[in-house]
Amino acid sequence: MMIMTGSRVCVAIILVMCASGVCEAGCADRPTPRCCPGRNNECVERSARRTVCYCDTYCRRSGDCCDDYQTVCHISAAIDCEVRQWGPWSPCSSVCGAGTTERSRQVATPPRNGGAPCPDLKQRRGCLAHTETCSAAKEVAKILSDSFKRNFKDPWRRPHMLMKEEKKSYCVQMRVKQASAACKVKPWSAGMVRERSICVECQSEAMTSDNRCRGDGLQNIKTFWSAASAPGCSGSWVRESLTEDCQCPSYSLIFV
Repeated sequence: MMIMTGSRVCVAIILVMCASGVCEAGCADRPTPRCCPGRNNECVERSARRTVCYCDTYCRRSGDCCDDYQTVCHISAAIDCEVRQWGPWSPCSSVCGAGTTERSRQVATPPRNGGAPCPDLKQRRGCLAHTETCSAAKEVAKILSDSFKRNFKDPWRRPHMLMKEEKKSYCVQMRVKQASAACKVKPWSAGMVRERSICVECQSEAMTSDNRCRGDGLQNIKTFWSAASAPGCSGSWVRESLTEDCQCPSYSLIFV
């Protein structure tokens, strides 16, 4: 008779009848199947030492297998998990400021026969991105309607304006992600509405020494803009494309 209480240590003595009477038994004396997979508290016998022993796979971890478990159950030696070296850390998830980076490793040998399980296969840690892209992401574009400065001519014909090299314009297609309520005040800025695609031209007069307009955005990364003639009008957008040697159609915007 066996009384189970849910604990491996609280198991009543199991009596097995032998030809000469009551005797101690091991896994070999269990009825078929003699050995049990996993953890099975009913897969129990008594050892030659008159103590309770088990014939389930879990006994290899708990250390309470019957003496003949290895032979009767044909269990090979336990094989612990082995892993490969860590791979490189991934790029920081942020192009500017705080983000995360992670690395991983592969299993070289999976655990078998009750061997030690695999350790963590992935690690993650914080990172702080600060690159040229980060600097560009912090720029705030100043914009105006193209009617303000298109084909600008210097009325005083100042020498430094006359000598200034005329550079080819380029166009940036932006998709508005956010616009403040103040943008509705001016007719030209009222068109800055969420998810609208806007063409913004970088003209020669607005270019810096590196032949670009400040705040011309980053591909698929949110940057910010501010309307030069509409106080309080500002928002964010994402660059969709940039076209060299280009002019935006009328009623578009320009960088200033």
